[in-house]
Amino acid sequence: MRKNIDISRLRGKLREQESMSRHTSWKTGGAADYFYSPADIDDLSVFISAVPMEMPITWVGYGSNLLVRDGGISGVVISVLGVLDNLEILNANEIAIGAGVPCVKAARFAAKHGLSGIEFLAGIPGSIGGALAMNAGAYGGDIWKNLNHVETINREGKCKIYAKENFDIAYRSVPIPEDEWFIACKIKLEISTKSIVEKDIKIMLSERALAQPLGQLSCGSVFRNPSEHHAAKLIENCELKGKHIGGAYVSEKHANFIINMGDATSADIERLIKLVYKTVYEKHAVKLVPEVRIVGASWRKQ
Repeated sequence: MRKNIDISRLRGKLREQESMSRHTSWKTGGAADYFYSPADIDDLSVFISAVPMEMPITWVGYGSNLLVRDGGISGVVISVLGVLDNLEILNANEIAIGAGVPCVKAARFAAKHGLSGIEFLAGIPGSIGGALAMNAGAYGGDIWKNLNHVETINREGKCKIYAKENFDIAYRSVPIPEDEWFIACKIKLEISTKSIVEKDIKIMLSERALAQPLGQLSCGSVFRNPSEHHAAKLIENCELKGKHIGGAYVSEKHANFIINMGDATSADIERLIKLVYKTVYEKHAVKLVPEVRIVGASWRKQ
């Protein structure tokens, strides 16, 4: 790759064979061939336009909804953390948010300005880019509900602006044109008061702390909730709480969470995901759909 990119033009940090266990909330996964942390949007544009077309590109924020297999990731991984972090008030009730902004920071920023509509983001441990790609939501809300426009970047390093209507928005899924990635959005919110919005966030976070195994190595919810069902309840009814494979186990507190006890491999976690899927289907005839994104190779010769 270095033969194809003029390194002297880059202002960010390019690393080779970067362990993805450092960049996922499960703390597992093999190495990425190349890992790039751009200096800013202009530097990102230069870098992405120089990546050979045959080389795949994977984007990562906090890695909270990502399982990287033990063989690692071929091609380039781009990290948006520390960049694409713009967060500003555009007018009385509209805010602009970069893809690298933590969801909780966006929620608290809106609350600070007395704006309501994205309180649920305070309980989502990821970045806005990932939230846009998977239509993240909780407590009856989702990020695309109040969204006006999104901005993307393509492999040529060019940015495009789309209206919400350009996307086929679904539950935990938003298809995006091939070789484009979300880099920012504009969201119109309801005018409220700082005290009311902050109180609602506090209640949501308290409920989350009671129901979920916070402070442990997980990706959050592993499966989407099927229509007319709760994934956690279906898994619990299969008596899978506490089920172990290697260093991974199904949480005793919330059955839709898989925990890395500290020595799990990505293979352990993926095998447990498949076991949960198979067991729920055999008992309830429900095909659970993973919410977590699984990428990379199971094994690669070094």
